[in-house]
Amino acid sequence: MKSIKKPVGLLLPAVIIAIWQIISILNLVNPILMPSPVSVFSTLFKILLSGEILVDVAMTLVRTFAGFFLSLVIGIPLGILMGYHKKVYNYLGFLVDFFIGMPHVALFPLFLLLFGIGDEAKIMVVVLASSLFILVNTMYGIRYANKLRIITSKIMKVSGFDMFRKVMIMEAMPYIFAGMKVALSFSLVLIIATEMLIGTNVGLGYKIINAQLIYQTPEMYALIILAGFVGYFLNKILLIMEKKIIHWNIK
Repeated sequence: MKSIKKPVGLLLPAVIIAIWQIISILNLVNPILMPSPVSVFSTLFKILLSGEILVDVAMTLVRTFAGFFLSLVIGIPLGILMGYHKKVYNYLGFLVDFFIGMPHVALFPLFLLLFGIGDEAKIMVVVLASSLFILVNTMYGIRYANKLRIITSKIMKVSGFDMFRKVMIMEAMPYIFAGMKVALSFSLVLIIATEMLIGTNVGLGYKIINAQLIYQTPEMYALIILAGFVGYFLNKILLIMEKKIIHWNIK
């Protein structure tokens, strides 16, 4: 079955590229706005071959991981507290609901005032947004831990801390990883978006907006595709970690 699934997964991208190439050949769209896929992928190959883009990818990843790991440190403990103690949820629930619905990029100008034009502002936008995804998923994972397992553990006289550590946290792990996957993707999106705005001369977002400003559209498209591959591989790494850590829940 695996050998069948992989080519099928590549079918849609192949169809999209084929349609893109037909549009380019028929000159249905101005090539300045939509260059041919041959031009875009050859530009991507040249960019990767030169190696210069690796510095930009590395800086984007450093910022992304800095924000993501800080989000874990904040989101998981708060999510556990809010899921385990209803009073904590009553105090913090409104703020969580308020900030999770907010367009977080809109806060970037505020964070520029608070933290300056360096990386701190970019990272703090990520921390605010991503920690909320992790927090909410952790909270629901704790709240909806399997009741039958909890009852069975009580019958077997499992102590309070062991109950929490071995049963409730383990039950919450699939929810936590679901939040982590969303948070990691969102962290990358936010970092690239903020790199486009101000305060850096290195990063994927900076390169993309620079290419757009000087109408280097093949380079712009190539860098966007590269950003997509970076996000794809980050998600794959997290999926591998999930399978290793919570293997009992993977079907």
